[in-house]
Amino acid sequence: MTAAALPFDLDAATRHLGARDERLARLIAETRPFEPLPGPRSPYEALLRSIAYQSISGKAAATIFARVVALGGNGRAPAPERMLALRKPVLRTAGLSAAKILAMKDLARKTLAGIVPTLAEATAMSDDELVERLVTVRGIGTWSVEMFLIFRLGRPDVLPIHDLGVRKGWAVTYGKSCMPSPKELLAFGERWRPYRTVASWYMWRACERAGSAVTNRIGPPRPTRGRRPTRKG
Repeated sequence: MTAAALPFDLDAATRHLGARDERLARLIAETRPFEPLPGPRSPYEALLRSIAYQSISGKAAATIFARVVALGGNGRAPAPERMLALRKPVLRTAGLSAAKILAMKDLARKTLAGIVPTLAEATAMSDDELVERLVTVRGIGTWSVEMFLIFRLGRPDVLPIHDLGVRKGWAVTYGKSCMPSPKELLAFGERWRPYRTVASWYMWRACERAGSAVTNRIGPPRPTRGRRPTRKG
């Protein structure tokens, strides 16, 4: 998907965000524009890749996922029927953990059952409908679905409030020593509607530009006085 193929007007989005938020306007002017990633051809393939990439470095995940793709035999990831037929020892040899194997097989079963939609079906569904449907897959949480909505479907108004890069980028952009809580980020992001996806992209770029030396000094949200900090689940 290119900027020209996005289901919204990127120029209108950046103009809207710049008019509503002076600091974001400067960030937009100084860095590269939003761009979705070229990606898998179906929700199944996108989520299969997401499972492979969970909780390990990008380099290691890329190596493991390449081995999984090789098991498909046709240059693409194993189709759902093929994934269900693959024995666990074969998948373990590819580098997958037991939990990821269970997640991938559950994804395959729910794709064949029609719970995981086709790309055409997903395109016609709302963001909330897709989140509700896809989080029923083992190992797939809201964040994974949000990444699918942003980078594969090009949805314009997704704000991943639990994403560490977005929260650190916000702290960098607005000169804060602490990350916002998800609730605080959600409230702040109201000014970015209906283009919170694009604003999130620029928060990632702000975090990227700041580098680890800066973002490592940004602490977690300060607990509200008189209340215990909420534990993340």
